[in-house]
Amino acid sequence: MSDAVRALDPKNLWNHFADLNAVPRASKKEERVIQFMKDFGNGLGLETLEDEVGNVIIRKPATPGMEDRAPIVMQSHLDMVHQKNNDTVFDFDTQGIDMFIDGDWVKARGTTLGADNGLGVATIMAVLASDTISHPDLEALFTIDEETGMTGAMGLKGGLLKGDILLNLDTEEDDEIGVGCAGGVDVTAKGIYTETPSPDNAQAYTITLKGLQGGHSGMDIIKELGNANKLMNRILAAVKDICHVAEISGGSLRNAIPRESVATVVVPIEYVSDFVAKVEAAQFHIIEEYKLLESELSITTEKVDVPSTVMAKDDQIKLINAIYAAHNGVYRMSPAIEGLVEASNNIAKVTVGNGTVKIECLTRSSVESSKDDVANTLKAVFEMAGYEVTFSGAYPGWAPNMDSPILKVMEQLYEEMNGEKAHVAACHAGLECGILGQNYPNMDMISFGPTIKGAHSPDERASISSTQKYWKFVLEILKNIPKK
Repeated sequence: MSDAVRALDPKNLWNHFADLNAVPRASKKEERVIQFMKDFGNGLGLETLEDEVGNVIIRKPATPGMEDRAPIVMQSHLDMVHQKNNDTVFDFDTQGIDMFIDGDWVKARGTTLGADNGLGVATIMAVLASDTISHPDLEALFTIDEETGMTGAMGLKGGLLKGDILLNLDTEEDDEIGVGCAGGVDVTAKGIYTETPSPDNAQAYTITLKGLQGGHSGMDIIKELGNANKLMNRILAAVKDICHVAEISGGSLRNAIPRESVATVVVPIEYVSDFVAKVEAAQFHIIEEYKLLESELSITTEKVDVPSTVMAKDDQIKLINAIYAAHNGVYRMSPAIEGLVEASNNIAKVTVGNGTVKIECLTRSSVESSKDDVANTLKAVFEMAGYEVTFSGAYPGWAPNMDSPILKVMEQLYEEMNGEKAHVAACHAGLECGILGQNYPNMDMISFGPTIKGAHSPDERASISSTQKYWKFVLEILKNIPKK
């Protein structure tokens, strides 16, 4: 159905998006998309370079009459979150995204769409390829690995960019102008446990929890959606005294709210009826509590072969108690900006098996001290369980500048074009502006984009009408960049 997507207006943007979506581009596996972008820039005869970490920069001179305007940087990230439904057969390493149109939405079949941040990349490509769009001196900055560490932005050296204004195209509501974002840090707990032989005369079960919405662990955390790891742990807590945990596998990526979890447990025969009753009771309460938020939630229990080993009881209790005590969700709302999450945590991935435990979290906050507080809260909980806790991949937030010249231009343009004021806001997600600002402290930065829903989940979808609205906004912004 990519042909149908290519026929959408604006055709130049959607065609570049379709081209991009044919290229596998998982975070930390961007070699092919880096080469794709270099070939694109070189094919246009534009100055194109790759820096030492893999970011691609393409430079295009100002169009006639725009030479006296401030030079700009248009920036988006090349990588996309790879998520698929459990029953979707798809190889992200070899296949392009299978897109289709559903009313006003472009979607993908059973996978993430890559509109985050592919529509931003495609926008920049359309501007670079055009000989009719007015713009000042332009640097296109395509960063890598935004989704799993922002290492592209972190590795971009000062002095490489010449622009005075940065337009980040990674906001996901078309009426929003972004002026700030949260920072983040990865919190990882690792431990070992004693493996003991499975009890004799026992039955093993696999508990499967699936059908949750998932979504972006920053933007969607305020929705209080179900977290598969927390809900699975709740079930295991209900039966911890009458079963033995053999394996747990829940979640996949730190920046995605986990949608699925699978646990294998072993139950002595004398406790089977009690186990079934307690699981059913926990299942009933969870589904009842979440029925208005998670209508597709499913919890099933299936008999399986008994594994050779299970987790020792003492270790099992420590694990379940630690996950129960670890904070997940909104930690604090911002007292400065109404409706903005200040700090949160996502218990993103839980892996238990072969004598090892690994719990992976992503902690976010727009206030550095608050971010540290959440991370240290988690550290205390996991260390009490005997686990080793490390912090990694920390990146700063982006402090709002309400006196920004480009903000004033964009606010005025938006109101003139749409008859209403734009929503100027900070977001509870990681944008690269805060990191880029460390090496480019004098660069005036702003973020905006088309409406995208369900990012980081297979329900990701991009609004067609919103993309058309956003594209017109882009063209007007480029024509109205202030003079130097």
